[in-house]
Amino acid sequence: MSKRDMETRSLLDELRSFENGAFFDLGHPLLNRIAECFVKAAGIGAIQAVSREAYFTAIESAGLDSSGGMPPEMLGAKKHRIPGLKGETNRKSLEAMVKNTGKESLQWGLAAGVYSGLTYGLKEARGAHDWKNSVVAGAVTGVALALTSEDSSHEQIVQCAITGAAISTAANLLTGIF
Repeated sequence: MSKRDMETRSLLDELRSFENGAFFDLGHPLLNRIAECFVKAAGIGAIQAVSREAYFTAIESAGLDSSGGMPPEMLGAKKHRIPGLKGETNRKSLEAMVKNTGKESLQWGLAAGVYSGLTYGLKEARGAHDWKNSVVAGAVTGVALALTSEDSSHEQIVQCAITGAAISTAANLLTGIF
């Protein structure tokens, strides 16, 4: 590719180029897959954390929070706000947002990396990609996510393992239908 072509490539061209190759070449397909899934999901987690906070800030500044204009299902989501965002200064608020965004990015990346690595490893070890692999990978991923939460109890860990296994298995079974 010439230098001129490199200078005129759009963002869409750059994103399409990732479909042809991988982000990483760590020497083993398992490591490449884990790293790539981690990075992609961590980026999604960061965007999700920042956009959620922007939404709640806009709702509060519009006065919908105190006047009861917020739907009841959204009132429960307030507890997921970034703690310490309304700090004494803008710097403290920014530090709180960066810290929480980083934490959520790591959680999303951890989930994607663990799940992807386990499904790949189990497929290689068992020679099949079926619902059994999905159950194990989903359950272990659920446990990993539960352990990253602030107050993880035994019941929460078991519930996350069951939920992860169920979602993963359903996704695997529904793959061929749609």
